[in-house]
Amino acid sequence: MMTSVRALSLEVKAVAVAGLVLISMLLTRKYLGESRLPGATKPLFRLQLTLFANLLMLIGSRYIWKNTVTALCRSSHPYFRSYILWKIVVFTFLTLAHFSFFTPIFLVAEEPYFISLAAYVCLGAYAILIFFLFALTCLQQSYRLVQKKRGSFPPKTSKNVVKPVAAIAVTAALSIVGLLNASQPPVVSSVTIPLSRLPPSLNKLKLVLLSDIHLGPTVGKTKMAMVVGMVNALKPDITVIVGDLTDAEVSNLKKAAEPLKELNSELGTYFVTGNHEYYTSDVDNWFKLLESMNIHPLHNENVKITGLRNSQDWFCLAGVDDIEANALGHIGHGMDLNKALNGCSQDHTIVLLAHQPLAAKWALQARPDIDLILSGHTHGGQMFPLTILAYLLNPFFSGLYKVGQKTFVYVSPGTVYYGIPMRLLSRAEITEFVLQNY
Repeated sequence: MMTSVRALSLEVKAVAVAGLVLISMLLTRKYLGESRLPGATKPLFRLQLTLFANLLMLIGSRYIWKNTVTALCRSSHPYFRSYILWKIVVFTFLTLAHFSFFTPIFLVAEEPYFISLAAYVCLGAYAILIFFLFALTCLQQSYRLVQKKRGSFPPKTSKNVVKPVAAIAVTAALSIVGLLNASQPPVVSSVTIPLSRLPPSLNKLKLVLLSDIHLGPTVGKTKMAMVVGMVNALKPDITVIVGDLTDAEVSNLKKAAEPLKELNSELGTYFVTGNHEYYTSDVDNWFKLLESMNIHPLHNENVKITGLRNSQDWFCLAGVDDIEANALGHIGHGMDLNKALNGCSQDHTIVLLAHQPLAAKWALQARPDIDLILSGHTHGGQMFPLTILAYLLNPFFSGLYKVGQKTFVYVSPGTVYYGIPMRLLSRAEITEFVLQNY
């Protein structure tokens, strides 16, 4: 038995152990929930999640090492005959990329630590490098097949050197572009939404949408204050935050979140959870903190937004918990559309806040009378090549969608970024909606 296990490749072993960690995560949430061991499961769950991610990353790290160290070191090219320094560079790069997943546990404060930023930059470059190594491998193999059919073969030096050098060069260039793009303030996009049931007294109501701010290892108080200042400059009637506000516990980010209390919206500021609020295992404390800042969590509930001129005119603003809450075993949390829309009649406009586009799809299947759904989660892909996954895994990707005759879905590309301080083929956004009666 032991001999058989030893014979397995590192990749197979990593997947197997990751599977066991995933099972332990699910069992922990089910049998050691907060109701039985209050506070005890938070650090355990975060550690399990971190180990799970790192085990899967081992597969990619081995692939990178083979292609950027082993392949180059076997080369007869004079530049790669002495390679100890290069090994140290690649090993440090991979170590920092793996370490990024530990930073939400150990390195979260009012402002980001340099080591956290460096680790997440490496994680972003890691994703880009794997993609281009794989893409160039596919091109290389195709080229070799063509050459084989022609009866000629490329030299080994070309095989060993060109692919990793090209992939590293492209990764470095795209990483710099991504860093510069993400360092810019979010753009303000203005969108007019025609709503047939909107009361005339609420015509041209201004609603500002924020999503995916991700306060945590790489986003701190300075960026939060910038976002709040930009929102207040728009003078919104309503501000909504559709999840993934945070990546760590309240105790670590209370000071970083302080600018939120300066949000100034005449008809209120509202919040719904995203999946990352549940990853923190501290969602209830976040609710308490937000309420103290006059930000109202819509925990599968709704409020009637009435006009200042006519209190008889109103529309229903509803919010649902993120769909991952149930899977993660958070008692008392989880998407409950019926509860969220209780009292929202078909005679009035219904605006729903739902973090994930998949939740928006489910909501429209159950209640096609919803007029507008505001979501986030996808980050507009945030950075290539993650863009491909975000596009394939979500029914709505980014921007405005019209569903049927009168329903609109808007997916925000995110107000800041998650962890990796890069954006490629996407831009951070604050969205200003003008709700218009017609």
